[in-house]
Amino acid sequence: MSACLFWLLLIATYDFRQRRVPNWLVLAGAAMALAALAWGTGPRGNDWAGALLGAGVGFGALLLFYALGLMGAGDVKFAGALGLWVGAWALLPIWVIGSLLAGLHAALWLALQRWPVSSRFSLMLFGPPSSVDSRSSPTRTRFIPYAAYLALAAAAWMVWGRQSG
Repeated sequence: MSACLFWLLLIATYDFRQRRVPNWLVLAGAAMALAALAWGTGPRGNDWAGALLGAGVGFGALLLFYALGLMGAGDVKFAGALGLWVGAWALLPIWVIGSLLAGLHAALWLALQRWPVSSRFSLMLFGPPSSVDSRSSPTRTRFIPYAAYLALAAAAWMVWGRQSG
């Protein structure tokens, strides 16, 4: 489980700093999840069927948001890899918590549009100004690190789940 928590920390850190999730990091997490399943050390109650269903649900549900231009491809791939770790049923509370955190981020961004803040705080919260996704509109900047919020929500779910069991 500590390997998954470390992976989630890397995802969150990378997405907060770069506003992207690299393929190598998603693949590393998926490979670790498959290894944990093979060795029987994955999360409690998650078997091969649950993990594969989780990967499909995680990837498939967010694919629509990517197709609509509302989310980056890294977020979608990360959700699929996360589904391997936690299974389909755990994705719902993780999505709810992650989406609430992302919504708070967006609300703060909107509020700060009218209030001047230090450039360092703005950079930390909203990422570098050059974080434009080249596949989307050149004027569209991705301010919300959704994979980071999903990773934080998943880490909280894993820690809470271990303590309640």
